[in-house]
Amino acid sequence: MMSQLQRLHFLISHMQQEMDENEPIPERFDERFRKFRGLANRRPAKPVSREFLDVQDAFLGTYNSEGVTAVSDLTPVRDRLYLWQGDITTLKAGAIVNAANPDLLGCFIPNHDCIDNIIHTKAGAALRLECAELMDRQGRKEAVGRAKITSAYNLPADHVIHTVGPFVRDGRVSPMKADLLRRCYMSCLALADEKDVGSIAFCSISTGVFGFPKVQAAEIAVDAVTDYLKDSGSRLEVIFNVFDDEDLKIYESHLA
Repeated sequence: MMSQLQRLHFLISHMQQEMDENEPIPERFDERFRKFRGLANRRPAKPVSREFLDVQDAFLGTYNSEGVTAVSDLTPVRDRLYLWQGDITTLKAGAIVNAANPDLLGCFIPNHDCIDNIIHTKAGAALRLECAELMDRQGRKEAVGRAKITSAYNLPADHVIHTVGPFVRDGRVSPMKADLLRRCYMSCLALADEKDVGSIAFCSISTGVFGFPKVQAAEIAVDAVTDYLKDSGSRLEVIFNVFDDEDLKIYESHLA
């Protein structure tokens, strides 16, 4: 059986051959993982061998098994509403939400620090392939405010729900942009109910590189989810996922 370090060596070598590259493979695990991640980010949505997928899935299955948090271990702050600070890719839920771009293929920037990048990295190559199939059938870019569901592959969650949030320039939020962000939450919730996923974890949609002000985005998120649960009678468990202390305080104030 290969060690995790050996699996990374195989995966890096395979992708380097695909890309006609021949750079040295680092010895240390953290450097080797960064190399693997960067190559995986750049790899287009094209067929991959069964051998590659087997080694990749063995690596990611082990890598992603550390530090997993189950929704059943969380304490609600309101009826069926949860606030959890942590890495959304370690959450065992029915679905986690990915703040995607209109191409819906993941982030192609090597080692970029966005949620779209890390979700695709830790799910594996098959996620980009499934997204590509969805987009091929659709025949156009994904519209802002809608949602698509895929398998989560090697992540602890069962599914990933992808939504494209509105882009805000200079912090100026028009009523239309606010409505589009609300639609993102509504579309994800409706799709989660349609697919009977049971629980859904939201990242802070559009607040990263898309520039939506965090306080206003959190207010829209909480209001949209509260309205949906009340109006639909849904029994979904909804988790607001935050990563840093600033976002935690913002959501605590809205959920108080």
